[in-house]
Amino acid sequence: MDLAHCTLGIEFGSTRIKAVLIDGARTPVAQGSHEWENQLVDGIWTYSMDAVWAGVQDAYADLVRNLGTPIETLGAIGISAMMHGYLPFDKDWNQLAEFRTWRNTITGEAAEKLTALFGFNIPQRWSIAHLYQAMLNGEEHVARIAHLTTLAGYVHRSLTGVHAVGIGEASGIFPIDSEALDYDAAMVRKFRELTGCDLRAILPQVLLAGDGAGTLTEDGARLLDPSGALKPGIPFCPCEGDAGTGMVATNSVRPRTGNVSAGTSDFAMVVADHALGVHREIDMVTTPDGAPVAMVHCNNCTSDINAWVGLIAESCELMGLSVDRGELFTRLFEKALEGDADCGGLMSFNYISGEGVTDLDEGRPLFSRTPDARLTLANFMRTHLSSALATLKVGMDILTGEEDVAIDKLYGHGGYFKTPGVGQRLLSAAVGAPVSVMETAGEGGPYGMALLAAYMLQRGDGECLADWLDRAVFADAVSTTVMADADEVAGFDAFLARYKRALPLEKLATEVI
Repeated sequence: MDLAHCTLGIEFGSTRIKAVLIDGARTPVAQGSHEWENQLVDGIWTYSMDAVWAGVQDAYADLVRNLGTPIETLGAIGISAMMHGYLPFDKDWNQLAEFRTWRNTITGEAAEKLTALFGFNIPQRWSIAHLYQAMLNGEEHVARIAHLTTLAGYVHRSLTGVHAVGIGEASGIFPIDSEALDYDAAMVRKFRELTGCDLRAILPQVLLAGDGAGTLTEDGARLLDPSGALKPGIPFCPCEGDAGTGMVATNSVRPRTGNVSAGTSDFAMVVADHALGVHREIDMVTTPDGAPVAMVHCNNCTSDINAWVGLIAESCELMGLSVDRGELFTRLFEKALEGDADCGGLMSFNYISGEGVTDLDEGRPLFSRTPDARLTLANFMRTHLSSALATLKVGMDILTGEEDVAIDKLYGHGGYFKTPGVGQRLLSAAVGAPVSVMETAGEGGPYGMALLAAYMLQRGDGECLADWLDRAVFADAVSTTVMADADEVAGFDAFLARYKRALPLEKLATEVI
Protein backbone atom coordinates (compact mmCIF):
# COMPACT_ATOMS: atom_id res chain seq x y z
CA MET A 1 0.00 0.00 0.00
CA ASP A 2 1.33 3.42 -0.99
CA LEU A 3 0.78 5.63 2.05
CA ALA A 4 1.50 8.71 -0.08
CA HIS A 5 -1.93 8.17 -1.66
CA CYS A 6 -3.73 7.58 1.65
CA THR A 7 -5.57 10.28 3.59
CA LEU A 8 -6.13 10.51 7.33
CA GLY A 9 -9.17 11.88 9.09
CA ILE A 10 -9.04 12.59 12.84
CA GLU A 11 -12.16 13.56 14.76
CA PHE A 12 -12.46 14.70 18.36
CA GLY A 13 -15.85 13.35 19.38
CA SER A 14 -17.49 13.77 22.75
CA THR A 15 -16.41 10.38 24.11
CA ARG A 16 -13.82 9.19 21.59
CA ILE A 17 -11.01 10.61 19.55
CA LYS A 18 -10.94 8.51 16.40
CA ALA A 19 -8.57 8.32 13.45
CA VAL A 20 -9.46 6.67 10.14
CA LEU A 21 -7.01 6.06 7.28
CA ILE A 22 -8.37 5.49 3.76
CA ASP A 23 -6.52 4.45 0.63
CA GLY A 24 -6.61 5.94 -2.85
CA ALA A 25 -9.83 4.04 -3.59
CA ARG A 26 -11.47 5.76 -0.58
CA THR A 27 -11.61 2.47 1.33
CA PRO A 28 -10.86 2.45 5.09
CA VAL A 29 -7.64 0.52 5.76
CA ALA A 30 -6.93 1.24 9.44
CA GLN A 31 -8.31 3.10 12.39
CA GLY A 32 -7.36 3.99 15.93
CA SER A 33 -9.20 5.49 18.87
CA HIS A 34 -8.90 6.89 22.36
CA GLU A 35 -11.70 7.20 24.88
CA TRP A 36 -12.10 10.42 26.83
CA GLU A 37 -14.84 12.31 28.64
CA ASN A 38 -15.69 15.91 29.33
CA GLN A 39 -15.44 17.22 32.89
CA LEU A 40 -17.78 19.54 34.78
CA VAL A 41 -15.38 22.00 36.41
CA ASP A 42 -16.80 24.95 38.35
CA GLY A 43 -20.05 24.62 36.42
CA ILE A 44 -18.33 24.49 33.00
CA TRP A 45 -18.28 21.44 30.72
CA THR A 46 -14.70 21.30 29.47
CA TYR A 47 -11.72 19.26 28.30
CA SER A 48 -8.14 20.18 29.18
CA MET A 49 -5.71 20.81 26.35
CA ASP A 50 -3.39 18.25 27.94
CA ALA A 51 -6.18 15.70 27.42
CA VAL A 52 -6.53 16.86 23.80
CA TRP A 53 -2.90 16.10 22.96
CA ALA A 54 -2.57 12.94 25.05
CA GLY A 55 -5.75 11.65 23.44
CA VAL A 56 -4.88 12.36 19.82
CA GLN A 57 -1.39 10.91 20.26
CA ASP A 58 -2.90 7.73 21.69
CA ALA A 59 -5.49 7.48 18.88
CA TYR A 60 -2.82 8.03 16.22
CA ALA A 61 -0.47 5.47 17.83
CA ASP A 62 -3.36 2.99 17.96
CA LEU A 63 -3.95 3.51 14.23
CA VAL A 64 -0.27 2.93 13.45
CA ARG A 65 -0.29 -0.28 15.51
CA ASN A 66 -3.40 -1.51 13.69
CA LEU A 67 -1.89 -0.60 10.32
CA GLY A 68 1.20 -2.62 11.20
CA THR A 69 3.76 -0.28 9.68
CA PRO A 70 5.24 3.11 10.64
CA ILE A 71 3.90 6.17 8.82
CA GLU A 72 6.39 8.68 7.46
CA THR A 73 4.15 10.53 5.02
CA LEU A 74 0.57 10.64 3.78
CA GLY A 75 -1.33 12.20 0.92
CA ALA A 76 -3.27 14.56 3.16
CA ILE A 77 -4.69 14.97 6.67
CA GLY A 78 -7.90 16.55 7.95
CA ILE A 79 -8.98 17.45 11.49
CA SER A 80 -12.55 17.48 12.75
CA ALA A 81 -14.16 17.99 16.14
CA MET A 82 -17.42 18.61 17.92
CA MET A 83 -18.58 22.02 16.77
CA HIS A 84 -19.08 25.33 18.56
CA GLY A 85 -17.68 26.22 21.96
CA TYR A 86 -15.15 28.80 23.08
CA LEU A 87 -11.35 28.80 22.92
CA PRO A 88 -9.84 32.31 23.28
CA PHE A 89 -6.12 33.09 22.96
CA ASP A 90 -3.89 36.14 23.29
CA LYS A 91 -1.57 37.42 20.56
CA ASP A 92 1.04 34.75 21.42
CA TRP A 93 -1.54 31.94 21.38
CA ASN A 94 -1.64 31.58 25.15
CA GLN A 95 -5.02 30.18 26.22
CA LEU A 96 -7.02 32.78 28.14
CA ALA A 97 -9.95 30.76 29.52
CA GLU A 98 -11.03 27.16 29.92
CA PHE A 99 -12.38 25.45 26.81
CA ARG A 100 -16.17 25.86 27.00
CA THR A 101 -17.76 23.07 24.97
CA TRP A 102 -21.01 22.89 23.01
CA ARG A 103 -22.60 21.20 26.02
CA ASN A 104 -22.72 24.36 28.12
CA THR A 105 -26.01 26.22 28.44
CA ILE A 106 -24.62 29.33 30.12
CA THR A 107 -25.05 31.95 27.37
CA GLY A 108 -28.81 32.46 27.39
CA GLU A 109 -28.71 36.24 27.70
CA ALA A 110 -26.16 36.63 24.92
CA ALA A 111 -27.93 34.21 22.58
CA GLU A 112 -31.26 35.99 23.04
CA LYS A 113 -29.82 39.45 22.44
CA LEU A 114 -27.80 38.42 19.39
CA THR A 115 -30.76 36.58 17.85
CA ALA A 116 -32.79 39.79 18.16
CA LEU A 117 -29.95 41.93 16.80
CA PHE A 118 -29.24 39.73 13.78
CA GLY A 119 -32.74 38.44 13.03
CA PHE A 120 -31.01 35.07 12.90
CA ASN A 121 -31.10 32.28 15.48
CA ILE A 122 -27.93 32.21 17.61
CA PRO A 123 -27.95 29.08 19.80
CA GLN A 124 -26.28 29.12 23.20
CA ARG A 125 -23.48 26.78 22.14
CA TRP A 126 -22.24 28.96 19.25
CA SER A 127 -18.84 30.58 19.69
CA ILE A 128 -20.20 34.09 19.19
CA ALA A 129 -22.73 33.56 22.00
CA HIS A 130 -19.91 32.49 24.33
CA LEU A 131 -17.83 35.53 23.36
CA TYR A 132 -20.66 38.00 23.88
CA GLN A 133 -21.67 36.37 27.18
CA ALA A 134 -18.08 36.74 28.40
CA MET A 135 -18.34 40.42 27.47
CA LEU A 136 -21.66 40.79 29.31
CA ASN A 137 -20.15 39.05 32.33
CA GLY A 138 -17.24 41.50 32.33
CA GLU A 139 -14.69 38.70 32.24
CA GLU A 140 -11.15 40.03 32.60
CA HIS A 141 -9.63 38.03 29.74
CA VAL A 142 -11.87 39.48 27.02
CA ALA A 143 -9.73 42.59 26.51
CA ARG A 144 -6.72 40.39 25.69
CA ILE A 145 -8.38 38.18 23.06
CA ALA A 146 -6.40 38.21 19.81
CA HIS A 147 -7.63 34.86 18.42
CA LEU A 148 -10.89 32.99 18.94
CA THR A 149 -11.42 29.51 17.56
CA THR A 150 -12.95 26.09 18.08
CA LEU A 151 -11.40 22.78 19.11
CA ALA A 152 -10.93 21.73 15.46
CA GLY A 153 -9.51 25.15 14.63
CA TYR A 154 -7.10 25.01 17.58
CA VAL A 155 -5.77 21.56 16.70
CA HIS A 156 -5.47 22.48 13.00
CA ARG A 157 -3.56 25.66 13.84
CA SER A 158 -1.27 23.79 16.26
CA LEU A 159 -0.35 21.27 13.56
CA THR A 160 -0.04 23.66 10.60
CA GLY A 161 0.34 27.19 11.92
CA VAL A 162 -2.73 28.22 9.88
CA HIS A 163 -5.59 30.05 11.66
CA ALA A 164 -8.43 28.87 9.43
CA VAL A 165 -11.46 26.58 9.45
CA GLY A 166 -13.76 25.03 6.89
CA ILE A 167 -16.97 26.89 6.18
CA GLY A 168 -19.13 24.26 7.88
CA GLU A 169 -17.13 24.66 11.08
CA ALA A 170 -17.22 28.44 10.66
CA SER A 171 -21.02 28.32 10.48
CA GLY A 172 -21.08 27.20 14.12
CA ILE A 173 -18.90 30.13 15.12
CA PHE A 174 -20.80 32.97 13.42
CA PRO A 175 -23.55 33.19 10.76
CA ILE A 176 -22.43 32.56 7.19
CA ASP A 177 -23.50 34.26 3.98
CA SER A 178 -23.85 31.31 1.57
CA GLU A 179 -23.51 33.58 -1.46
CA ALA A 180 -20.36 35.37 -0.28
CA LEU A 181 -19.09 32.09 1.29
CA ASP A 182 -17.82 33.98 4.32
CA TYR A 183 -19.02 35.37 7.64
CA ASP A 184 -22.12 37.50 7.12
CA ALA A 185 -20.70 41.01 6.60
CA ALA A 186 -23.80 42.88 7.80
CA MET A 187 -23.88 40.90 11.04
CA VAL A 188 -20.13 41.38 11.57
CA ARG A 189 -20.75 45.12 11.27
CA LYS A 190 -23.67 45.01 13.73
CA PHE A 191 -21.55 43.17 16.27
CA ARG A 192 -18.75 45.72 15.92
CA GLU A 193 -21.24 48.55 16.42
CA LEU A 194 -22.65 46.80 19.49
CA THR A 195 -19.36 45.85 21.17
CA GLY A 196 -16.49 47.61 19.43
CA CYS A 197 -14.97 44.20 18.62
CA ASP A 198 -13.77 43.57 15.05
CA LEU A 199 -14.49 39.88 14.56
CA ARG A 200 -12.48 39.76 11.34
CA ALA A 201 -9.36 40.41 13.39
CA ILE A 202 -9.85 37.49 15.77
CA LEU A 203 -11.90 34.80 14.01
CA PRO A 204 -10.31 32.13 11.78
CA GLN A 205 -10.27 32.52 8.01
CA VAL A 206 -13.11 30.70 6.22
CA LEU A 207 -12.09 28.06 3.65
CA LEU A 208 -14.10 25.74 1.38
CA ALA A 209 -13.95 21.99 0.78
CA GLY A 210 -11.15 21.38 -1.73
CA ASP A 211 -9.04 24.34 -0.60
CA GLY A 212 -5.55 23.81 0.76
CA ALA A 213 -5.17 24.74 4.42
CA GLY A 214 -1.44 24.52 5.13
CA THR A 215 0.99 21.67 5.71
CA LEU A 216 2.19 19.74 8.74
CA THR A 217 4.98 21.62 10.49
CA GLU A 218 7.95 20.06 12.29
CA ASP A 219 6.39 20.94 15.66
CA GLY A 220 3.04 19.65 14.46
CA ALA A 221 4.52 16.32 13.44
CA ARG A 222 5.95 15.85 16.94
CA LEU A 223 2.64 16.84 18.52
CA LEU A 224 0.81 14.18 16.53
CA ASP A 225 3.53 11.51 16.56
CA PRO A 226 6.09 11.85 19.38
CA SER A 227 7.89 8.74 18.07
CA GLY A 228 9.47 10.88 15.35
CA ALA A 229 8.46 8.68 12.42
CA LEU A 230 6.00 11.17 10.88
CA LYS A 231 7.63 13.78 8.66
CA PRO A 232 6.51 17.38 8.12
CA GLY A 233 5.15 18.74 4.84
CA ILE A 234 1.93 16.70 4.56
CA PRO A 235 -0.91 18.84 3.10
CA PHE A 236 -3.97 19.61 5.24
CA CYS A 237 -7.49 20.26 4.02
CA PRO A 238 -9.68 22.75 5.94
CA CYS A 239 -10.71 21.43 9.35
CA GLU A 240 -14.42 20.77 9.76
CA GLY A 241 -17.05 20.23 12.41
CA ASP A 242 -18.77 16.95 13.13
CA ALA A 243 -21.88 18.19 11.35
CA GLY A 244 -20.01 18.61 8.08
CA THR A 245 -18.14 15.32 8.32
CA GLY A 246 -21.44 13.55 8.99
CA MET A 247 -22.91 15.03 5.82
CA VAL A 248 -19.92 13.85 3.79
CA ALA A 249 -19.83 10.38 5.36
CA THR A 250 -23.48 9.85 4.40
CA ASN A 251 -23.38 11.60 1.00
CA SER A 252 -25.87 14.18 2.25
CA VAL A 253 -24.60 17.43 0.76
CA ARG A 254 -27.22 17.98 -1.98
CA PRO A 255 -30.46 19.90 -1.38
CA ARG A 256 -33.29 17.76 0.07
CA THR A 257 -30.86 15.19 1.48
CA GLY A 258 -30.45 14.77 5.22
CA ASN A 259 -28.75 12.75 7.89
CA VAL A 260 -29.07 12.08 11.59
CA SER A 261 -25.91 11.72 13.65
CA ALA A 262 -26.64 10.05 16.97
CA GLY A 263 -24.06 9.49 19.68
CA THR A 264 -23.43 11.48 22.86
CA SER A 265 -25.51 14.21 21.22
CA ASP A 266 -27.79 13.83 18.24
CA PHE A 267 -28.54 16.18 15.42
CA ALA A 268 -30.46 16.11 12.18
CA MET A 269 -29.22 18.07 9.19
CA VAL A 270 -31.20 18.75 6.05
CA VAL A 271 -29.74 20.67 3.10
CA ALA A 272 -32.36 23.34 2.48
CA ASP A 273 -33.69 24.30 -0.95
CA HIS A 274 -35.46 27.48 0.20
CA ALA A 275 -35.09 30.21 2.83
CA LEU A 276 -36.37 29.40 6.31
CA GLY A 277 -37.80 31.53 9.09
CA VAL A 278 -36.11 32.11 12.44
CA HIS A 279 -36.71 29.36 15.00
CA ARG A 280 -34.99 28.97 18.35
CA GLU A 281 -34.99 25.21 17.80
CA ILE A 282 -33.28 25.34 14.38
CA ASP A 283 -29.61 26.16 13.63
CA MET A 284 -28.72 27.39 10.17
CA VAL A 285 -25.26 26.05 9.29
CA THR A 286 -23.66 24.98 6.00
CA THR A 287 -22.27 22.03 4.10
CA PRO A 288 -18.45 21.93 3.76
CA ASP A 289 -18.88 23.72 0.42
CA GLY A 290 -21.18 26.42 1.79
CA ALA A 291 -24.77 25.38 1.01
CA PRO A 292 -27.31 26.29 3.74
CA VAL A 293 -28.31 23.49 6.10
CA ALA A 294 -31.10 23.40 8.66
CA MET A 295 -29.89 21.61 11.77
CA VAL A 296 -31.79 20.38 14.81
CA HIS A 297 -29.16 19.89 17.49
CA CYS A 298 -29.84 18.10 20.78
CA ASN A 299 -27.28 18.02 23.57
CA ASN A 300 -28.34 14.63 24.89
CA CYS A 301 -28.63 11.26 23.19
CA THR A 302 -26.85 8.08 24.31
CA SER A 303 -25.13 9.05 27.59
CA ASP A 304 -28.09 8.01 29.74
CA ILE A 305 -28.47 4.76 27.76
CA ASN A 306 -24.79 4.04 28.40
CA ALA A 307 -25.28 4.60 32.13
CA TRP A 308 -28.23 2.19 32.32
CA VAL A 309 -26.40 -0.48 30.32
CA GLY A 310 -23.49 -0.08 32.70
CA LEU A 311 -25.85 -0.70 35.63
CA ILE A 312 -27.24 -3.82 33.97
CA ALA A 313 -23.69 -5.05 33.32
CA GLU A 314 -22.81 -4.46 36.97
CA SER A 315 -25.86 -6.50 37.99
CA CYS A 316 -24.72 -9.38 35.79
CA GLU A 317 -21.22 -9.22 37.26
CA LEU A 318 -22.70 -9.29 40.78
CA MET A 319 -24.06 -12.72 39.90
CA GLY A 320 -20.63 -13.90 38.79
CA LEU A 321 -21.30 -13.55 35.06
CA SER A 322 -18.60 -12.33 32.71
CA VAL A 323 -20.16 -9.68 30.48
CA ASP A 324 -18.93 -8.45 27.12
CA ARG A 325 -20.21 -4.85 27.13
CA GLY A 326 -20.38 -4.69 23.33
CA GLU A 327 -22.51 -7.82 23.13
CA LEU A 328 -24.69 -6.57 25.99
CA PHE A 329 -25.40 -3.35 24.11
CA THR A 330 -26.34 -5.34 21.01
CA ARG A 331 -28.68 -7.69 22.86
CA LEU A 332 -30.37 -4.90 24.81
CA PHE A 333 -30.87 -2.81 21.66
CA GLU A 334 -32.37 -5.82 19.90
CA LYS A 335 -34.59 -6.49 22.93
CA ALA A 336 -36.05 -2.99 22.55
CA LEU A 337 -37.73 -4.03 19.30
CA GLU A 338 -39.84 -6.52 21.30
CA GLY A 339 -41.30 -3.70 23.40
CA ASP A 340 -44.66 -2.01 22.96
CA ALA A 341 -44.65 0.59 20.21
CA ASP A 342 -45.69 3.28 22.73
CA CYS A 343 -43.21 1.98 25.36
CA GLY A 344 -45.97 0.59 27.57
CA GLY A 345 -46.49 3.65 29.74
CA LEU A 346 -42.84 4.16 30.72
CA MET A 347 -41.18 7.57 30.44
CA SER A 348 -37.56 8.71 30.39
CA PHE A 349 -35.80 12.05 30.06
CA ASN A 350 -32.17 11.54 29.06
CA TYR A 351 -31.03 15.06 29.95
CA ILE A 352 -27.51 14.80 31.36
CA SER A 353 -27.11 18.48 30.51
CA GLY A 354 -29.44 21.29 29.48
CA GLU A 355 -31.40 21.14 26.25
CA GLY A 356 -32.01 24.23 24.13
CA VAL A 357 -34.79 22.73 21.99
CA THR A 358 -36.99 22.24 25.07
CA ASP A 359 -35.68 25.40 26.79
CA LEU A 360 -33.92 23.76 29.75
CA ASP A 361 -30.61 25.17 31.00
CA GLU A 362 -29.82 22.12 33.13
CA GLY A 363 -30.59 18.43 32.92
CA ARG A 364 -31.59 15.69 35.35
CA PRO A 365 -31.82 12.14 33.95
CA LEU A 366 -35.28 10.99 34.96
CA PHE A 367 -37.17 7.70 34.64
CA SER A 368 -40.83 7.35 35.62
CA ARG A 369 -43.85 5.13 35.02
CA THR A 370 -47.53 4.97 35.72
CA PRO A 371 -48.77 2.37 38.23
CA ASP A 372 -50.27 0.26 35.44
CA ALA A 373 -47.29 0.56 33.08
CA ARG A 374 -45.77 -2.60 31.63
CA LEU A 375 -42.31 -2.59 33.21
CA THR A 376 -40.48 -5.15 31.08
CA LEU A 377 -36.88 -5.15 29.92
CA ALA A 378 -38.03 -4.67 26.32
CA ASN A 379 -40.19 -1.65 27.21
CA PHE A 380 -37.45 -0.26 29.47
CA MET A 381 -34.91 -0.31 26.64
CA ARG A 382 -37.37 0.93 24.02
CA THR A 383 -38.25 3.84 26.31
CA HIS A 384 -34.62 4.94 26.62
CA LEU A 385 -33.96 4.55 22.90
CA SER A 386 -37.14 6.51 22.10
CA SER A 387 -36.27 9.20 24.64
CA ALA A 388 -32.95 9.68 22.86
CA LEU A 389 -34.89 10.73 19.73
CA ALA A 390 -37.78 12.64 21.30
CA THR A 391 -36.20 16.09 21.47
CA LEU A 392 -34.85 15.64 17.94
CA LYS A 393 -38.38 14.87 16.74
CA VAL A 394 -39.70 18.08 18.32
CA GLY A 395 -37.31 20.10 16.13
CA MET A 396 -37.84 17.95 13.04
CA ASP A 397 -41.57 18.62 13.21
CA ILE A 398 -40.84 22.33 12.83
CA LEU A 399 -38.77 21.69 9.72
CA THR A 400 -41.18 19.35 7.98
CA GLY A 401 -44.37 20.97 9.30
CA GLU A 402 -44.02 24.72 9.73
CA GLU A 403 -41.23 25.20 7.15
CA ASP A 404 -42.32 22.56 4.62
CA VAL A 405 -38.77 21.21 4.25
CA ALA A 406 -38.71 18.20 1.93
CA ILE A 407 -36.38 15.27 2.59
CA ASP A 408 -35.76 12.86 -0.28
CA LYS A 409 -33.15 10.77 1.55
CA LEU A 410 -32.42 10.40 5.26
CA TYR A 411 -29.29 8.60 6.46
CA GLY A 412 -28.32 7.57 9.98
CA HIS A 413 -24.82 7.25 11.41
CA GLY A 414 -23.15 7.14 14.80
CA GLY A 415 -23.16 4.79 17.76
CA TYR A 416 -26.95 4.77 18.09
CA PHE A 417 -27.10 2.91 14.75
CA LYS A 418 -24.31 0.44 15.50
CA THR A 419 -26.69 -2.48 16.19
CA PRO A 420 -28.09 -3.32 12.73
CA GLY A 421 -31.70 -2.40 12.15
CA VAL A 422 -32.59 -1.17 15.64
CA GLY A 423 -31.72 2.53 15.66
CA GLN A 424 -32.87 2.72 12.04
CA ARG A 425 -36.31 1.32 12.83
CA LEU A 426 -36.85 3.59 15.83
CA LEU A 427 -35.72 6.70 13.92
CA SER A 428 -38.00 5.68 11.05
CA ALA A 429 -40.88 5.40 13.54
CA ALA A 430 -40.01 8.86 14.88
CA VAL A 431 -39.84 10.65 11.52
CA GLY A 432 -42.36 8.51 9.65
CA ALA A 433 -39.98 8.02 6.73
CA PRO A 434 -37.45 5.43 5.49
CA VAL A 435 -34.00 5.60 7.07
CA SER A 436 -30.86 4.28 5.38
CA VAL A 437 -27.54 3.29 6.93
CA MET A 438 -24.44 2.77 4.82
CA GLU A 439 -21.89 0.03 5.47
CA THR A 440 -19.35 2.76 6.18
CA ALA A 441 -21.64 4.56 8.65
CA GLY A 442 -19.81 2.96 11.57
CA GLU A 443 -16.67 4.86 10.52
CA GLY A 444 -18.60 8.09 11.04
CA GLY A 445 -17.08 11.56 11.13
CA PRO A 446 -13.38 10.71 10.81
CA TYR A 447 -14.20 8.78 7.63
CA GLY A 448 -15.99 11.88 6.33
CA MET A 449 -12.95 13.96 7.26
CA ALA A 450 -10.62 11.56 5.44
CA LEU A 451 -12.88 11.88 2.38
CA LEU A 452 -12.61 15.68 2.52
CA ALA A 453 -8.82 15.31 2.56
CA ALA A 454 -9.07 12.99 -0.46
CA TYR A 455 -11.36 15.46 -2.25
CA MET A 456 -8.70 18.14 -1.93
CA LEU A 457 -6.23 15.82 -3.70
CA GLN A 458 -8.41 13.95 -6.18
CA ARG A 459 -11.26 16.12 -7.43
CA GLY A 460 -11.45 16.75 -11.12
CA ASP A 461 -11.25 20.20 -12.66
CA GLY A 462 -14.03 22.22 -11.03
CA GLU A 463 -15.85 19.10 -9.82
CA CYS A 464 -18.16 20.03 -6.97
CA LEU A 465 -18.16 18.06 -3.73
CA ALA A 466 -21.56 16.44 -4.35
CA ASP A 467 -20.56 15.23 -7.82
CA TRP A 468 -17.21 13.92 -6.56
CA LEU A 469 -18.88 11.99 -3.74
CA ASP A 470 -21.40 10.47 -6.16
CA ARG A 471 -18.72 9.49 -8.66
CA ALA A 472 -15.67 8.61 -6.62
CA VAL A 473 -17.04 7.36 -3.30
CA PHE A 474 -20.67 6.28 -3.24
CA ALA A 475 -21.36 4.98 -6.76
CA ASP A 476 -21.26 1.39 -5.52
CA ALA A 477 -21.98 2.02 -1.84
CA VAL A 478 -23.94 -0.65 0.01
CA SER A 479 -26.71 0.53 2.33
CA THR A 480 -29.74 -0.87 4.08
CA THR A 481 -33.06 0.94 4.26
CA VAL A 482 -35.69 0.38 6.93
CA MET A 483 -39.26 1.71 7.10
CA ALA A 484 -41.18 1.37 10.34
CA ASP A 485 -44.71 0.04 10.04
CA ALA A 486 -47.81 2.14 10.73
CA ASP A 487 -48.24 0.79 14.27
CA GLU A 488 -44.66 1.74 15.17
CA VAL A 489 -45.13 5.27 13.81
CA ALA A 490 -48.39 5.66 15.75
CA GLY A 491 -46.70 4.22 18.85
CA PHE A 492 -43.88 6.74 18.74
CA ASP A 493 -46.38 9.56 18.23
CA ALA A 494 -48.23 8.41 21.36
CA PHE A 495 -44.95 8.24 23.31
CA LEU A 496 -43.98 11.73 22.13
CA ALA A 497 -47.34 13.17 23.17
CA ARG A 498 -46.80 11.81 26.69
CA TYR A 499 -43.22 13.08 26.60
CA LYS A 500 -44.35 16.64 25.82
CA ARG A 501 -47.00 16.55 28.55
CA ALA A 502 -44.38 15.36 31.06
CA LEU A 503 -41.80 18.06 30.26
CA PRO A 504 -42.84 20.14 33.31
CA LEU A 505 -41.72 17.18 35.44
CA GLU A 506 -38.21 17.41 34.00
CA LYS A 507 -38.14 21.17 34.59
CA LEU A 508 -39.25 20.64 38.20
CA ALA A 509 -36.50 18.06 38.64
CA THR A 510 -33.86 20.67 37.71
CA GLU A 511 -35.26 22.94 40.41
CA VAL A 512 -35.58 20.47 43.30
CA ILE A 513 -32.84 17.88 42.70
